[in-house]
Amino acid sequence: MSSASEQGAVREARAKGRAAPERPAPAVNGSRRPAGRVVPTRPVWPGAPTPLGARFRVGPDGVAGTNFALWAGGAESVELCLFDDRGGETRCPLTELTHEIWHGFVPGVRPGQRYGYRVHGRWDPWTGARWNPAKLLLDPYARAVDGDFALPAEVYGHVRDWPQQHVADTVRDDRDSAPYVPKGVVVHDHAPDDEWADDRRPKTPWADSVIYELHVRGFTKLHPGVPPELRGTYAGLAHPAALDHLVRLGVTAVELLPVHQFAHEDHLLRRGLRNYWGYNSIGYFAPHAAYAASGTAGQQVGEFKRMVRALHEAGIEVILDVVYNHTAEAGELGPMLSLKGIDNRGYYRLQPGDARRYADYTGCGNTLQVVQPHVLRLITDSLRYWVTEMGVDGFRFDLAAALARSFHDVDMLSPFLAVIAQDPVLRRVKLIAEPWDVGSGGYQVGAFPPLWTEWNDRYRGAVRDFWRGALPDVRDLGYRLSGSSDLYAWGGRRPYASVNFVTAHDGFTLRDLVSYERKHNEANGEGNRDGSDDNRSWNCGAEGETDDADISALRRRQLRNLTTTLLLSTGVPMFVAGDEMGRTQGGSNNAYCQDNEVSWVDWGLREEPGWRELFALTSRLIELRHRHPVLRRRAFFSGRAHSADGLRDLAWFTTRGTEMTEADWYAPAATLGMYLSGRDIPGRDARGAQVVDDSFLAVLHAADRPARFVLPGPPWASSYEVVVDTALEEQGEPPGTVHRAGGAVTVAGRTVLLLRVRDA
Repeated sequence: MSSASEQGAVREARAKGRAAPERPAPAVNGSRRPAGRVVPTRPVWPGAPTPLGARFRVGPDGVAGTNFALWAGGAESVELCLFDDRGGETRCPLTELTHEIWHGFVPGVRPGQRYGYRVHGRWDPWTGARWNPAKLLLDPYARAVDGDFALPAEVYGHVRDWPQQHVADTVRDDRDSAPYVPKGVVVHDHAPDDEWADDRRPKTPWADSVIYELHVRGFTKLHPGVPPELRGTYAGLAHPAALDHLVRLGVTAVELLPVHQFAHEDHLLRRGLRNYWGYNSIGYFAPHAAYAASGTAGQQVGEFKRMVRALHEAGIEVILDVVYNHTAEAGELGPMLSLKGIDNRGYYRLQPGDARRYADYTGCGNTLQVVQPHVLRLITDSLRYWVTEMGVDGFRFDLAAALARSFHDVDMLSPFLAVIAQDPVLRRVKLIAEPWDVGSGGYQVGAFPPLWTEWNDRYRGAVRDFWRGALPDVRDLGYRLSGSSDLYAWGGRRPYASVNFVTAHDGFTLRDLVSYERKHNEANGEGNRDGSDDNRSWNCGAEGETDDADISALRRRQLRNLTTTLLLSTGVPMFVAGDEMGRTQGGSNNAYCQDNEVSWVDWGLREEPGWRELFALTSRLIELRHRHPVLRRRAFFSGRAHSADGLRDLAWFTTRGTEMTEADWYAPAATLGMYLSGRDIPGRDARGAQVVDDSFLAVLHAADRPARFVLPGPPWASSYEVVVDTALEEQGEPPGTVHRAGGAVTVAGRTVLLLRVRDA
């Protein structure tokens, strides 16, 4: 029984001649034809139901054209809409239906053709049916997209500005959206070749990887060495000046923030802002058109491929941050851009017992229904496309727990994970899970199956807390430094299942982490309510930038401490672009809508002395990691002695130079010594020889006062050589300084001291 307010809305809708917010009769659904300049239709041949999308090919009798195929379960009819350069629309009914796939071959349609779909069916939001042929819809399989989503009221399937917002989503809007939405573009499929063959890819093993998270636009937007017309584009990232920085730094992979075609949210556009990060996908096959320097009528595809090729030639893999958990269509009050109008009930999870509403495990209004076979096919087809045709080397899955949900709970035997595990293409690429979502039971760190690595936020929390003096003891830090065996030593998983990071795009930059204790997101226009309040940061004595020389020196040392800790830890280290040279966001920990200098990498920092040294240290530590296999182990430490002299592959020491006891792990402490033995590295090299390396002792001291640390004597070492002292800028010891085993060294307050073992 509807409420009195809903009944009033029904009467008002009828009075204004709109589709009323009630269950309509089937004969009424989609009966009104959208207005607009319509060109006479073209002949459509039957075509084929596979592959899905728009594929240019030679058809019957050698006639060239394009085959169109769209899965639209439950739809009553589908019109293919072709657009000329003046906006004229040709509507071509697709009359062939095979297993819920509408298809047809249109002779003469060639690459560069702009197109979309109108899908007819019932308007019955109460049962989840939201078909509205007035709305032009983007093909989910479009390989390129021309134009941008401006999101005026016309692109909503319902009357967006209906006075009674609680029923607005039930009032159908019959205005034509075609003038206001981007169009798909037919793209030429090049003949298969060996362009992306395995022997042409870097194929960096997981254990040897160093990941660099960057934004395609923000990385080069201010780069003085990149030509102005290429800055902020795929071509800009492929430019030698941009590649040179990555090569000098020594990273092995770039993890690109979302490059699938995305839309800006309405609430941002109304405030004069834009979605900068891109976690609002709407086209899973199309490179985001705004990042292309060469054009948006299909040229973006070739430009993206050339970028990947240039990175590969520099020895750098390409990992995409992908958002398959939700789309830009938001909830019931969101716009109608693609899937919502094709088959709302098929593509999205709806709430049990209330199909008007969406099940939202993502915090973004909707969640894709991955248990639906055609939705799962959409995702896996997209993943394979980016690997086989675009050349990428792996994926980081945003809110991956949402993809692993079966009908409600997160299930590590879910269809999505099962399909990935058996797919001959996808099981061979790098797979990174963000192992949580916002739903009940969504936090799944350590739970993903073998083949998967995970963003380890427990590493982030422990390292931040240690260096700000907030850890009650060093138990958790010990696990994080040595590969998080408590999380990943099961089912054949390895230490590189842990992607270790201190910062990511979401949160403070590394410099802001030691400069701010409170978020400063006022520029987002949300009253500083957005962004996390759990930053685990320390401003070193002043909030924000300061002229105090002592505070500035302490902050630079803390940056060196955090960077050194990350690169000495077992697992896969991940950096954020600009952290290696002190990039700041002015205290913003949620710069998702700041497409400006707040988010763009400031390349002037590279020339400033204090930050130039940070880059040099970061590069030196990465090179040290590449050179020493003991720092990038492929198996967990055993902690047991493997030889008669009692040396273990991993040992922990107190400031007294004695091995830590059970009681020491539970006692308050700000200093930890970690001994890594190069004699006991499991595995063999490519020729079958035992892997042998130097041994190291790392001393991490987070207290503000100096500490006297006794260096372990024989059999651990005869002497030690200083490799890194993060206090060097003010008072530390230069590399090469030698200390006698059994003697004591003074470790400056808040310092990492890395020593190479000599004559062990």
